[in-house]
Amino acid sequence: MRVSTPAFSLSRVLRVAGLLLALMIFSPTTSKAQTWLVSTDAYVKLGVVDKFSQLGAYTAKFVVINQETGKEYTLSKQIPKGQNGVDVIFPSEPSEADYFKTDSGEAAAARPGRYTWECQVGGKKVVGGRFSFSEVANDVTLLGKN
Repeated sequence: MRVSTPAFSLSRVLRVAGLLLALMIFSPTTSKAQTWLVSTDAYVKLGVVDKFSQLGAYTAKFVVINQETGKEYTLSKQIPKGQNGVDVIFPSEPSEADYFKTDSGEAAAARPGRYTWECQVGGKKVVGGRFSFSEVANDVTLLGKN
């Protein structure tokens, strides 16, 4: 009667050794320089909430003014009944359906400087504040060959 034991197969060991040798031969011996893309985007989230849901549906008009240039950017949002408030991002992408823009249609950009903002409901200022964008710089380090 034959007893079943794991067979030590020379062919299996040779296959594994061949695979390891092939991996060592085809592995890169030196590192290559890397190319990086960088993206830095500054933005501010502004919002308004009818805390006790007294208004029902309303229109919130956000106004942002660049203090250096005097340019005024606006964005109006319809808030349906049952939804108390809304958050918006300044500057918003001009590819969106609603975005911050001047009366002439110029899209807002996150330029360094000081800004004031307010939210108007029914033509009256309900909230406001100020913020600033600082200079943004990107540093990219080139990794050379070792």
